[in-house]
Amino acid sequence: MNFWDFIVFVFWSYVFFAYLMVLFGIIADIFRDHTLNGGLKAVWVIFLVFVPFLAALVYLIARGKGMSERQRAAANQARSETDQYIRNVASSSPVEEIAKAKTLLDSGTISQAEFDGLKSRALGAVA
Repeated sequence: MNFWDFIVFVFWSYVFFAYLMVLFGIIADIFRDHTLNGGLKAVWVIFLVFVPFLAALVYLIARGKGMSERQRAAANQARSETDQYIRNVASSSPVEEIAKAKTLLDSGTISQAEFDGLKSRALGAVA
């Protein structure tokens, strides 16, 4: 195997990998689309199995715009769910922070000066 055989092998491996990514993206989009009924989904999958290159090309031409819109909507929904989760987990109210600092003060873990600093920081976050 010489250098050019290796280059050709890498090129065709890249083409095959890109085709697999497109194929899996199309299959995911077929099942993500709620406007298609089960029969049409089955027809698309059968075409993708028996005439994969032609079916993928036709699908991308015929339904490519809707495919990108559905993918964008799914990404926006996932992002908003992630943002909401982060807000719920990360944020605590100043009252909660002061209460936690007070329990630390009462247990002797922090001093009065540290408590005052935590309290002012919590109140400063509100202002």
